[in-house]
Amino acid sequence: MSENLHTRAQNLLAQSLIEGLGVAEQSWLDAHFRECPDCCREAISARDLLRAFRNVPVSVPRDLAARTQMRVRLRAQESAQASTSSVLLWVITAASWLLGVFSAPLVWRGFTWVGAQWNLPKPVLEFGFVMWWVVPALVAVGVVLYQRSLSSAAGSKQP
Repeated sequence: MSENLHTRAQNLLAQSLIEGLGVAEQSWLDAHFRECPDCCREAISARDLLRAFRNVPVSVPRDLAARTQMRVRLRAQESAQASTSSVLLWVITAASWLLGVFSAPLVWRGFTWVGAQWNLPKPVLEFGFVMWWVVPALVAVGVVLYQRSLSSAAGSKQP
């Protein structure tokens, strides 16, 4: 027999022990076991080993289910709070952008007035105008990242 048949038999044996086989594959495997005593011995020892593993007692703490349920509830509450704060952040961001767009002409007039009073060149005014919008956004990003680092640090400290 070729080595390919033995490899197929080993793969089918593993599959039959874990998830089961179809009728055609199971009949091929049974026929191969009748013809090949080595593969048959291997199948018997694999089934015996699996049976022995299933008979090994596994002790778990009595309160394992209760602790697991509690952890799942806590995680669900954390997720709900995070999603609520995320929605709030998006609403605030949208309001900020709308206010920024509608107030841009007024802010530009203020910058041109300051520039005219102090004789500032136009590139300085343009840079100041851009920074007027960029700095608050950078501060907001920094606050969000700081909050996330605090919440992830607090989450990793819980037992």
